[in-house]
Amino acid sequence: MKTILVTGGAGFIGSNFVKYLLAERPETELLVNLDALTYAGNLENLLEVQNDPRYVFVRGDIRDRALVEELFARYRFDTVVHFAAESHVDRSIVEPEIFLTTNVIGTQVLLDAAKRHWKLEPDNKYSREYREGVRYLQVSTDEVYGALGKTGLFTEQTPISPNSPYSASKASADMVVRAYHQTFGLPVNITRCSNNYGPNQFPEKLIPLMLHNARNRKALPVYGDGMQIRDWLHVKDHCAAILTVLEKGVPGEVYNIGGNNERANIEIVRLILQELDRPESLITYVQDRPGHDRRYAIDNTKITTQLGWAPAYTFQQGMHETIQWYLDHPQWVEHVVSGDYLDYYARMYGHQA
Repeated sequence: MKTILVTGGAGFIGSNFVKYLLAERPETELLVNLDALTYAGNLENLLEVQNDPRYVFVRGDIRDRALVEELFARYRFDTVVHFAAESHVDRSIVEPEIFLTTNVIGTQVLLDAAKRHWKLEPDNKYSREYREGVRYLQVSTDEVYGALGKTGLFTEQTPISPNSPYSASKASADMVVRAYHQTFGLPVNITRCSNNYGPNQFPEKLIPLMLHNARNRKALPVYGDGMQIRDWLHVKDHCAAILTVLEKGVPGEVYNIGGNNERANIEIVRLILQELDRPESLITYVQDRPGHDRRYAIDNTKITTQLGWAPAYTFQQGMHETIQWYLDHPQWVEHVVSGDYLDYYARMYGHQA
């Protein structure tokens, strides 16, 4: 990897990956971060690298074919890591169209550009020969698999069965990526991760939302009975796994990335209250959202045995560091909790919490 396009690199996982890659691979010649800076994109996440001569930020939409084409022509990327997506399930219930256009059409725009610029014979529509070393990596989610019962784990062979507009849009994008590999021979990988946590996460997601509310002694809205179970993965472990797939992954393969940390939502909420010395009376149970999957859990055997990656963080260590980061960065939280966020929060929880 020498010249890399990262989409959505101002978001939570994307910004952590940008910083991780530039630190871990000093031989990288250029990393271009393409981000539309929607409500969850924040350049404050990237202050550590903004003056790095290897780093370039471009504000733009992945659906903008002319812009994507121009960037490929100018920088001759050999690697694409595609994070950019609308990703919050609650928002997808309210505004499904933006999820479908961004997550599906935006992915296809990137694939088209990669196919055109990486082909050894760009004018030959039947050619399946590409420049050596090129790779497209689609960052997806375990939510495309649907929901699990009380037992079992998602493997790479688990049938796709999404239950929300968000997960349906991500599953659709994954299928397009797969089709470009099968039809055109494009060297791709898909990673499907469990729930991420860590620094710089926008406070619409469970952990930063509960931290923000608990710190300000506000009600903590918990869906249903709070017994929805998720497998939690520290974002730095996720970044290490993505880099491992880029460097060791077999083209065309899917790799599940999990943290081996199943926890019920209410367990995490209570842990946060305990750490911040707040009463459980702040918990406010609200009506469950439509199509709320009961349990996700990842079997990461394939990536651990075939590629040698394993999560480094224990849940206790990761949560302690995460809570401390948010307590140490109150200004970051206040800056991102904008009028747009407050309007969203009122629409999602205002009548219940």
